[in-house]
Amino acid sequence: MSKYSTAIDKKWQKKWEESNLYKFDENKDGKKLYVLEMFSYPSGSQLHAGHWFNYGPVDSWARLKRMQGYNVFQPMGFDAFGLPAENFAIKTKIHPKDSTVNNIATMEEQLKAMGAMFNWDHELVTCDPNYYKWTQWLFLKLYEKGLAYRKKAPVNWCPSCATVLANEQVVDGCCERCDSEVTKKDLTQWFFKITDYADELLEKIDTLDWPEKTKAMQKHWIGKSTGTEVTFEIKDKDISFDVFTTRVDTLFGVSYVVLAPENPLVDKLTTDQCKDAVEAYKDEAKKQSEIERQSITREKTGIFTGSYAINPINGREVPVWIGDYVLATYGTGAVMAVPAHDERDFSFAKKYNLPIERVIEGGENLPYCEFGTMVNSGEFNGLVGEDAKSKVAAKLEEMKIGKFKVNFRLRDWLVSRQRYWGTPIPIIHCEHCGIVPVPEKDLPIELPYNVEFTPDGKSPLAKCDDFINTTCPKCGKPAKREADTLDTFVCSSWYYLRYVDSKNEDMAFDSDLVNKLLPVDKYVGGPEHACMHLLYARFITKALRDMGYVNFDEPFKSLTHQGLILGPDGLKMSKSKGNTISPDEYISQYGADVFRMYLMFGFAYTEGGAWSDDGIKSVGRFVERIERAFENAFDFINKGENKKTTIDKAEKELNFWRHTAIKNVTSDSEILQFNTAIARMMEFTNALTKYVNDDEIKNAEFLKETCLDFIKILAPFAPHFSEEWWNTFNDNSEVNDNSYSVFNEAWPKFDPNALVKDEVEIAIQVNGKIKARINIPSGLDDDSIKKASLENEDVIKATEGKNIVKVIIIKGRLVNIVVK
Repeated sequence: MSKYSTAIDKKWQKKWEESNLYKFDENKDGKKLYVLEMFSYPSGSQLHAGHWFNYGPVDSWARLKRMQGYNVFQPMGFDAFGLPAENFAIKTKIHPKDSTVNNIATMEEQLKAMGAMFNWDHELVTCDPNYYKWTQWLFLKLYEKGLAYRKKAPVNWCPSCATVLANEQVVDGCCERCDSEVTKKDLTQWFFKITDYADELLEKIDTLDWPEKTKAMQKHWIGKSTGTEVTFEIKDKDISFDVFTTRVDTLFGVSYVVLAPENPLVDKLTTDQCKDAVEAYKDEAKKQSEIERQSITREKTGIFTGSYAINPINGREVPVWIGDYVLATYGTGAVMAVPAHDERDFSFAKKYNLPIERVIEGGENLPYCEFGTMVNSGEFNGLVGEDAKSKVAAKLEEMKIGKFKVNFRLRDWLVSRQRYWGTPIPIIHCEHCGIVPVPEKDLPIELPYNVEFTPDGKSPLAKCDDFINTTCPKCGKPAKREADTLDTFVCSSWYYLRYVDSKNEDMAFDSDLVNKLLPVDKYVGGPEHACMHLLYARFITKALRDMGYVNFDEPFKSLTHQGLILGPDGLKMSKSKGNTISPDEYISQYGADVFRMYLMFGFAYTEGGAWSDDGIKSVGRFVERIERAFENAFDFINKGENKKTTIDKAEKELNFWRHTAIKNVTSDSEILQFNTAIARMMEFTNALTKYVNDDEIKNAEFLKETCLDFIKILAPFAPHFSEEWWNTFNDNSEVNDNSYSVFNEAWPKFDPNALVKDEVEIAIQVNGKIKARINIPSGLDDDSIKKASLENEDVIKATEGKNIVKVIIIKGRLVNIVVK
């Protein structure tokens, strides 16, 4: 049984803390390396295996980089505002501030028990007024620059919970919490003008070392398209509307147009005969989230308004429909339909028996969606592709019914939340002065504690007289504070900047310090944030750059998404399923290092997988094997016997595996491929065990050097265990400075010469079945290899009486003898 235990963990955690081993000094030698994991949300009282999978392996990578000479900055904090804590408070009657503070205290203890190098001096908590004071400052700066504004907009509304829901909280048209049907409701909201940066957000994405899938998702979300905006007029009415199209060359084939159900023109266009059906359709559309309405797999539906539009290029009358797949928030809220050359339009036209007219030649079947020669298009017949588009667009511009346009799918960021547990928006509403920003000297605007936050359709802060009633900073007359709070994504959109200067009371951060340490060099977190947090943080960085607060374009240079740890049943962990994995019980049994190493060996880091008790037991046994090998080596070295200086075959063999491990652990860990790195250390363990158990005389000096190198490459993966053995081999009990630690040692470098074996073992197969294994000189030529193989006794027996057809030699690996 291993002597490694949680007592060893606690011993070294205490020592590291007392000696300030991991305290960050920005002036320390070494190239800066800002390593950051997405901070955790303290909605529950315990860390789970998923937190560990995010933080533990990345800490190992950071430890390796520290030993390579980098000055590593690795802070930790808590994303502490948000709906889960508020809902928990409603359910349990425990105030969200109290439950959050208690949960953070528990999670801090668990994170420290992990033994990570987190720079706790830089810790931040987003619900602390010392943090959200500066979130409010950020809002004010964006407002000053015209990047924050207020307007009325539709939101997802749950009538049962009496609250606004994000698109992601709507599942199949119902509230994810209570299953009530979700409707739409117009509310006056605050927005950040992220669309001002749409072009740069798109252009810069390819400069980043991010997963290609994540970059593709952001590109799709931003959704830049260039085309033409075309004006259609309504027959017999003084009404017109614009549509945006990237295929203006198909304009002659328009056979109907579709408006979003929310488009303000719908009520004006709908005839009396169609009114009831249109109203019923609009009510149904309100129940769907925008994400559901945009789904490519969802059947497209619509209803006729009774009105007709005039196709501006040929004067043809086309019916005006409404359809829920058209969004009022995208483009003009209206589309032209060309069913012969668009799959969605084709399906819709088939369903509702609408005309389908070919205007592009190409392919036998419809719809034909590629470029081709224009037909049935009057003066434009015979034109092709971009030339066709430009000629039609020029004609429309000449007629003053069309213009070139760049469009984006990206919408401005809605930051208002009608909930309590969030950052108060620093705005005052005055009947005389209008919207008045809170002066910076009056920040923070603190959340009141005594608030009735049970949702009833209004912002909880609006019901708190002590909070809501104030005086106008401009005219001094009675006024009202903004009752909405900020989306929690605003808190996390800039936290990576505050970490650097988290105790600064005079400013959000010192620009010189931030510019020295940022951008973040390695950022790790879940892929679910691809089109929210990661996009918002990029926008905020660019906005602050343009205001002169930072001098870099992007917040995160390199990004990795860790995989998902599933329950033993292969399903996503959930309390309701009873399949959650709590680290604490495993750590108490095996120690933090075994738990960490199991996560790193048992799963590919970017993929994850299902938890296995057998897997962690196996890693526990591996650590025991390392310990036995170290114990035997230590005993031999300290006996001072049987020392020798000549290099023999056994020593060369161990040296080969030593430098093979150093080489591959280094290269694999660099790319966060931890499972294969640990596999190389398993090979090293086998070789070390064989050497120390050999009865032959051993080289004690070489053995100690080998063990010390092993401890160094093991240290990032098993920090407590390795620190204990480093100090055992070096007898650092009297050391008073930080030179005691293996983490202040240089990462070992492999010797290429040690990787060249004098002899190699090869397998000999007869008709594909292994019959023997032999050792041969590594430089042996093919004829000599063939001769040595055929002279082997086992091979002679296997080929006796048979005709040798050919001998296939794969250098350094095997010989296959084909016989008949």
